[in-house]
Amino acid sequence: MSEKSNVRFQTRILAELIVFSVLSAILYAIRPFPGFPFGGAVSLGSMVPTMWLSLRRGIRVGLIAGAVFGVLALFIDIILLGASAVIATPVQAILEYPVAFGLIGLTGVLHIKTVPAAIAGATLSVFLRFLVHYFVGAFIWVYVYAFPPEWGQWLWPAVYNGSFLAAELIISGILLAIIVNRGTLDYNL
Repeated sequence: MSEKSNVRFQTRILAELIVFSVLSAILYAIRPFPGFPFGGAVSLGSMVPTMWLSLRRGIRVGLIAGAVFGVLALFIDIILLGASAVIATPVQAILEYPVAFGLIGLTGVLHIKTVPAAIAGATLSVFLRFLVHYFVGAFIWVYVYAFPPEWGQWLWPAVYNGSFLAAELIISGILLAIIVNRGTLDYNL
């Protein structure tokens, strides 16, 4: 590959990264169901553009796109819910937004463009995102809002985060299956 075509290729990847991160953020802001009081909601498949990019361009690009999506999601949640409902500590904000959303970029980890591989990658990435939200919930949110220990320091974050992430995974899986079956990952845009 010549240097000129390599620059065009890198520019194309950067443009895709920006477009798909913003598309994920736009879909994240559209919530057909009411969100939860401290963030988290079922969207219209907001993770799919980032997952699609990871399947198409690899996990490095996917991780960056996911982190950008996470920063945009943080601003969206601040606008919709207020900063105090979204940010308990700076460490929590970093973990729950750029880090957790960045993990969506692991969808393309299998490097295979089939429906089962896409679903497996999506499941892995959403599960890892769940784990980040779960541990932040168990170790930061529970203490910030002083929920009584009997309420379940370990149960509350699992139910809270698992409820919307399970629905998001189902929506994402269906949309990814359609995208992969249509062959959109193979288009040379």
